[in-house]
Amino acid sequence: MMAAKRFPPHLIDTLPRVRGRLVADAPLGPLTWFRAGGAAEVLFRPADVEDLSAFLSALDPAVPVTVIGAGSNLIVRDGGVAGVVIRLPASFARITVEADGIVAGAAALDLTVAETAAEAGRRGLAFLSGIPGTIGGAVAMNAGAYGSDTGAVLDWAELVLRDGARLRCADLATSYRRTDLPEGAIVTAARLRAPPGDRAAIAEEMAGIHTAREATQPVRARTGGSTFKNPPLGPKAWELIDRAGCRGLRLGAAQVSEKHCNFLINLGGATAAEIEALGEEVRRRVAEATGVVLEWEIRRIGRPLAAGGGP
Repeated sequence: MMAAKRFPPHLIDTLPRVRGRLVADAPLGPLTWFRAGGAAEVLFRPADVEDLSAFLSALDPAVPVTVIGAGSNLIVRDGGVAGVVIRLPASFARITVEADGIVAGAAALDLTVAETAAEAGRRGLAFLSGIPGTIGGAVAMNAGAYGSDTGAVLDWAELVLRDGARLRCADLATSYRRTDLPEGAIVTAARLRAPPGDRAAIAEEMAGIHTAREATQPVRARTGGSTFKNPPLGPKAWELIDRAGCRGLRLGAAQVSEKHCNFLINLGGATAAEIEALGEEVRRRVAEATGVVLEWEIRRIGRPLAAGGGP
């Protein structure tokens, strides 16, 4: 029996054939640490780099493409994301230990890379254990913490461009929470410098980072990590937020963490709109109280719900 045709056709019916998986109207909220937000018009999980490259090369350039990782530093607006959302599966998470470095697929978790390096006696990557997310995201935003950042250890990154072209870049310029990638580029793998070191010293450093995170951050809450970038000069973002009286501030089921006020929390049932609006209210109060305009570190994608409930 033939399946009934949809009129007008769904975007998924017009897309190139793949070896991976295409899903129409795929909920994205469960894939984010906030556990909130709308659906992807189409979610694509490529089988491998070749599948990703072939799909992009055949895709209509007018179709929007959005890439997400572990969803740890992300707000997906409640109206969902138009076009194709790409999420790299476990086949992109392989990790290889080399004599003086680590080669990791973009879907490898930062923590897993740090642990693998530590077990192999490779130093310089312990900071990654304090960063939620994947290596692809760490490269794309030059993620950093505990005295280092991804750009400081990055040898090269492998990319797939929007037109499907593949290349390896060894001279990517980085700055605070930013890497200058080609427009539309998707990180698929990276090599991180990690020379041999003392296993005991590396384990001690990792333990110290774990203890510091547990003591200062709401690591067991539904959160998106650091909400705002630290200003280039003056107090850190959390200090400005605290100074503006926002610690514990609530909007619906969204709250500014009382433990670390540069973290927003979903107390249970918060919408993406509530979380984002709370962040904007924090920005407004900080600007009013201190004159500093905070810049979002959390990535926000998609469309808000219209008044009638649709995108």
